[in-house]
Amino acid sequence: MSDGLEVNGEISIPRDELAIRASRSGGAGGQHVNTSSTRIELLWNAAATRALPDAVRAGVLQRLARRTNADGIIRIVSSEHRSQLRNREAAEERLVKLVRSALTVPR
Repeated sequence: MSDGLEVNGEISIPRDELAIRASRSGGAGGQHVNTSSTRIELLWNAAATRALPDAVRAGVLQRLARRTNADGIIRIVSSEHRSQLRNREAAEERLVKLVRSALTVPR
């Protein structure tokens, strides 16, 4: 794994800014339903990140206002896969797509 999530050529989110929590997935179960913690919750503080320049950060926070809490934290949950690693990768991909879409300024 690299030290950051590549958003575009200039912006990369440092992995040390990501908080990751694992918990048990809900829904229909099988053999491992009560023992496997495969659901991943990824948290990233967009308001305090060093990945975005100040001018860019303000625009991103404005465009992602519905996805952030009062502290500027973006929360992404992934539980569609049966492995913790795949769910983590899916959550990271979603974060990158979300930030990438927020970087494009509407006309």
